[in-house]
Amino acid sequence: MLGNLNHVALAVPNLKAAQKAYEDSLGAKLSQPQALPEHGVTVVFVELPNTKIELLEPLGEDSPIAGFLKKNPDGGMHHLCYEVNDILHARDHLVENGARVLGDGEPKVGAHGKPVLFLHPKDFFGTLIELEQV
Repeated sequence: MLGNLNHVALAVPNLKAAQKAYEDSLGAKLSQPQALPEHGVTVVFVELPNTKIELLEPLGEDSPIAGFLKKNPDGGMHHLCYEVNDILHARDHLVENGARVLGDGEPKVGAHGKPVLFLHPKDFFGTLIELEQV
């Protein structure tokens, strides 16, 4: 069911500082910042040959990333995103096997313009999992 690792998401307290560190210190190629109000974040992708790193900054006080940064003020790994061919089939299979889908269980449009779902971290050893249909 799982395809490639699409990205590793890092919550950051300051997106501009994170961009500068990745670009200047590591020589990384970055996407332009993209505000995603429906997810409460602004994102920048670090483009790598085999995957991406997603830098997440809160967009507003009620952002889920704001809560994460209150517990982890320096930032840190927020989630892993895996690709799936059919997100509804993947969701149904996971639910049948006891996994919990966050929110209302219906896919939302993610940063790449494709359907995404998030799975409860307690079902995956403390790791928030995002599924993205490719």
